[in-house]
Amino acid sequence: MVRPVIAGNWKMNKTVAEAVDFAVRLRTAYSTPPDRRVIIAPPFTALLAVADAIRGSFILLAAQNLHEAEKGAYTGEISGEMLREAGCSCVIIGHSERRTLFAESDDRINRKLRAALTVGLAPIFCVGESLRQREDGETEAVIELQLKEGLNNLTASDIGKILIAYEPVWAIGTGKTASPGQAEEVHRFIREWIARRYGPESGAELAILYGGSVTPKNIAELMAQPDINGALVGGASLDVDSFIQLVGY
Repeated sequence: MVRPVIAGNWKMNKTVAEAVDFAVRLRTAYSTPPDRRVIIAPPFTALLAVADAIRGSFILLAAQNLHEAEKGAYTGEISGEMLREAGCSCVIIGHSERRTLFAESDDRINRKLRAALTVGLAPIFCVGESLRQREDGETEAVIELQLKEGLNNLTASDIGKILIAYEPVWAIGTGKTASPGQAEEVHRFIREWIARRYGPESGAELAILYGGSVTPKNIAELMAQPDINGALVGGASLDVDSFIQLVGY
C-alpha cells in the first residue's frame, strides 16, 4: 500500500511572514501526525524560515526547482546542496511551467533529477500533456517520451526515491480537472510503464500524484482511484484552511 502524499506548490506566492504563519498553523492543526506524507513548497526566500517553523514535525519541505550543477557562474540559480542546507528533503522538477515558460527540455530535467538524487533530495518529477496533444490522441506517447527521457540512466534504486506527478497542462490553473477516470488511465499507464522498465516492485511502490485544479471538493473522488496516490496542489494550497481540508480528505 503506497502511503498517500499531499503536496502544496505555492509557486511565486507568500512573503516570509505569510509562509511561516501558514506553516505554524498547519503544524498546530494536528495533535497527532496525519497518516500521509505532507509536503509544502514555498518560494526560495522562505525556505530557511519555514524549515525552522516545521522542524521536528510531520511536514516535509520542498523546493520548487534547482539547477543541475553543483556550483558555478549561474546567476539567479540554486544548487541541490544549498537546498539541503536550507532544510529541504524534496524538490519539484519538470513542472509544466518550467517546461513551457522556461523552455526546460527532457534532457535538462534528467540532469536535474540526477543532481537532486546525488545530494539526497527526493524529486517530485512532473509529466503531462497539452490540450492539443490530448485532443490528438497523443497523451500516452507524450507521457512515455517524458518518462523515457527524464528517467534516462536512472536505476530501480533511484526510482524508489522519486515521486511522479501527472499534471495535464490543460488542467493547471484553469479550473478544469481531468475526470477521475481520465486521471486514473494515465496514472495506470505510468505505473505499468515503470513496472516494465524497472520491475514490478518499482511499479507497485511508486507514489503517483495528480495535479491540475485539485480542490477540497474533488480530491476524495480522485484519491479513490486505485493508481492515484496523492495530489500536487497549486492554488488550493495557498489557503491554510483549504490545505488542511485537502490533507484530511
